[in-house]
Amino acid sequence: MSALFRLRAMLVLAATVGAALAVSPAAAQEEAAKQKVDVKGEYVRLGYNDEGWVVLGYGTANSSVGEEWMLLDVGITLVNGTPDQKLDRDDLTVTTPDGSTVQLASQEEFTKASLRALEARANMTRDSINYFPAIADKACRIGFFTDVSQPVRGLAYDVVELSHDRACVGRAYFKVPNGIQYGQHFLNVRFAGSTVQVPFKIMTKDELKENKAKWKELQKQLKQQQKDQG
Repeated sequence: MSALFRLRAMLVLAATVGAALAVSPAAAQEEAAKQKVDVKGEYVRLGYNDEGWVVLGYGTANSSVGEEWMLLDVGITLVNGTPDQKLDRDDLTVTTPDGSTVQLASQEEFTKASLRALEARANMTRDSINYFPAIADKACRIGFFTDVSQPVRGLAYDVVELSHDRACVGRAYFKVPNGIQYGQHFLNVRFAGSTVQVPFKIMTKDELKENKAKWKELQKQLKQQQKDQG
C-alpha cells in the first residue's frame, strides 16, 4: 500500500472511530458494513452504499461547540440503477456522542430561532460538497428549510424527489439538546431500503491541529501524484 493510501486510510479511520459503539444492533452493524466512507476535505465526508450517496460538510458545526443549533451542508443522490424515491424530513437524523438521536428541526423551529448569524458564518467558511457520481448532473435543491440568506430561492417543502441523475444539495438544521459536544457524530440518511451513516467528529483544538496537519500532507501527496502522472 502506498504512503498516500495509508494516509487516506488513517483519515478515514479517524472519521469512523466509535462506529462500532454507536451502532450496536447486529442488523445495523451488518448494514453499516456494506457502506463505504471517504474523506473529501478537512470537513467533508462521503458515505454511500448500493442504494444511496451522501456528502456531508460540517465545518460550521465543528466551530459551534456549545451552541444548540447544528448546521450541516448535505448532498444526496441515488446510485445508478436505483429506482426514483422520495426523501422526507423524518429521513434525516443525527446521532450524538452519547448515542442519542436528534431529529431534523421543523421549519417553525428554524424560523423562530432566527439563525442569520449562523448562516452568515457558514457562508464565510463553506466547503464544497460537490462530490457526486458523474451521472448525477442535474441540479436539485434540498429545501427542507427556507434559505434565509437567499429567500428568493423558494419556500420550504417536506419532500425531496431523488433520482440517480439529480445532485440534491441543501442545508440541514438540528436543534441539539444541551448543545453541540465534542466527539463522534453520525448523519443518518434513510433511503427506501437502507440507511447511510456518515461519520463526522467534532474535534478539540488539539485534534483539529493534528487533523489539519494530516490533511495538508494528504493534499501535498495528491499534488505530487498528479504531477508524476502528468
